[in-house]
Amino acid sequence: IIKMLAKSPAGLEETLAQELEELGATNIELLNRAVAFEGTKRELYAANYQCRTALRILVPIAHFTILNEQDLYTKMKAIRWENYFGNSHTISIDSTVATSLFTHSHFVSLRAKDAIVDRFREKTGERPSVNIENPDFRINMHIYKDEVDVSFDSSGASLHKRGYHVSNAEAPLSEVLAAGMILLSGWDRQSNFIDPMCGSGTLLIEAAMIAMNIPAGQHRDEYGFMRWKDFDQDLWEEVKNDAHEQQHDFEYKIVGSDISERNLKAAVANLRQAGLTDMIELKVSP
Repeated sequence: IIKMLAKSPAGLEETLAQELEELGATNIELLNRAVAFEGTKRELYAANYQCRTALRILVPIAHFTILNEQDLYTKMKAIRWENYFGNSHTISIDSTVATSLFTHSHFVSLRAKDAIVDRFREKTGERPSVNIENPDFRINMHIYKDEVDVSFDSSGASLHKRGYHVSNAEAPLSEVLAAGMILLSGWDRQSNFIDPMCGSGTLLIEAAMIAMNIPAGQHRDEYGFMRWKDFDQDLWEEVKNDAHEQQHDFEYKIVGSDISERNLKAAVANLRQAGLTDMIELKVSP
């Protein structure tokens, strides 16, 4: 059984908890902008692939308290990083800090990186390198007062990056927020869905995916857990196939309009990328 933490935007914790429950997660606990839960590797993969309101799925690997900066370095260095990755892997560290011990999250990330790199140097004579953009391993650090939580980010890029957004209108809406708004609205999928100010179509696409039970991650090729030593390709295919078998038709209309033709062009491109052109009607309209 793996302990996990799903991050969400504020206000969507209950919606996310419900999604996780439907996927078979256990010991679900609501936190601030997050939901703690337990499950197997199957739930880890499914949460990444299917949760519409999760931003990332973290797997905690260490928890400790610190008194100062040296403490942070020492305790980060004590973790057996070599069990998880090797010299040839790239890493990046994201830190969130709410403590009087440190003023800058960037500084925390740097000290943590030093600790990891120094451990590898001492053990192997070599060191993993840092890649901010597309690392093999994303390490997530959360410091609150004197408590430190260290996790692996199983998602890689944030889960709001669904893979269908090729064109944006002004001020695009986050996919996770769009899905959350629809799920919170109480729409039961037994009626038409209309967005009269649809912009680049995010609400329309999320509504269509909810209506037909298309997994949130259907158009996404990559997740952090795919680079982990214990990645199970067969289980991953199984999770995807199970999700696809649960898709169904939608008998009502999904209609979007916008006053701006430019916005609608963006929407058309995104619909095409999402494979939903036949599902959604678009028109220019005030």
